[in-house]
Amino acid sequence: MILGIESSCDESALALLDRSKGIVGEWISSQVTLHAEYGGVVPDLASREHLNNFGPLLKELSDEFDISSVSEIVVTAGPGLAGCLAMGLSVANALSVSLGVPVYAANHLRAHAYSVFISMYQDDTDVFQETLDGLLPHLSLVVSGGNTLLVRIDEDRSLSILGQTIDDAAGEALDKGAKLLGLGYPGGPKLERIARDGKSNVFDFPRALIGKPNLDFSFSGLKTSLRYLLEKHTQDDLDKVFADICASYQEAVVDVLIRKTERALKQGSFRSIGLSGGVSNNQSLRDWFLDLGKRHRTPSFLAERKHTGDNAGMIAFSHVFEGAGKVASIIDIKPSATIETVL
Repeated sequence: MILGIESSCDESALALLDRSKGIVGEWISSQVTLHAEYGGVVPDLASREHLNNFGPLLKELSDEFDISSVSEIVVTAGPGLAGCLAMGLSVANALSVSLGVPVYAANHLRAHAYSVFISMYQDDTDVFQETLDGLLPHLSLVVSGGNTLLVRIDEDRSLSILGQTIDDAAGEALDKGAKLLGLGYPGGPKLERIARDGKSNVFDFPRALIGKPNLDFSFSGLKTSLRYLLEKHTQDDLDKVFADICASYQEAVVDVLIRKTERALKQGSFRSIGLSGGVSNNQSLRDWFLDLGKRHRTPSFLAERKHTGDNAGMIAFSHVFEGAGKVASIIDIKPSATIETVL
C-alpha cells in the first residue's frame, strides 16, 4: 500500500493506493474559503492550515484503513510554496519513523502530467504498463494556476519541455482577468460559469505568440487588453455585454492552448495526448482538447476532475508510473523545481 501526501499550496491531501487495485481512498482539505477574503493564497496562512488539517485527515484515513498496511510513503517535494512543502514532508518523515517504511519524493508537476492515466490504471492494474507502452511518446498539456507546459513523455518515461509560458500562466490569466471583472477568488471557475451565457466572438482579445513557430505561451498581454477594454466603457455598457466579455476572454486563452498543442502534435511523433492541471477542469478546454484528438486521430486522455487540482492520488500514482525512486532518510524540498527535475 502506497500513502501519497500532497501539500504544495493550499490543499492538504492524503491518498492510499493499492498496487493491485489502484487508488482505494482519498482525503482532502481545501483552504479556498479561507484565502478568498485575501484574493489569493497567503503562504504563511496556508502553511499554518496544513499543520491543522493533516491530523484530522490522518484520523479519517485510520478510521477506514489499517495504516500499518502502508509500505511506502510518497510526498510532494516540489515545486510549491516552501512552508507548505515542509509541512507535508514533516508528516511524511514522522509517519516513516513510526511505521518503519521508506519515504520517496514526488515532483508535483510530473504527477499532473501522469494523472491522465490514473483511470486506465484503475481499470486494470495488471495490464497497465503494457497498455501504457503503446501510448508513448505522449504529448502532455499541463495547465494550472502557476504553470502552462507542453511536455513530451518518451518511452523510457523521461520528460522534456517543448514549450512553456514566458510570463503569466493560463490559470493566472483567467484568475487575474476574473479579478479585474470583480468576480473574486478563485476567479477562473466563476468566469467560466458566466461565459456559458455569452458569445465568444464579440470581443477580439489578443493571442500572443500564436504566429511564432515556437511552442511557448504568453498571457500577460491578454490581461492588459482586458483592463484597457474595461477602462473604455461605462459600467452600464459593461453590464450589457458582461457575459460576452467573459466568453471572449476565456476563448482567447483556450484557443492559444489548443493551437499550440496542435502545432506540437504536428511537429512531433506522438501516440497519445493528455490534458491535466487545475485549468483542465474548464469544460470548454476539455471539449476543444477532445476535438483536437479526434481531428488528428490520436487517443486523447483527460485527467479526472477530482485529479485536476492539487491531490494526493496523483502523487501516489506518480510512484507507480515512474517506478521506485531514490529513497532518502531526509528529502530536501525544492520549491522552484521544474517538471524536468528528478527529486
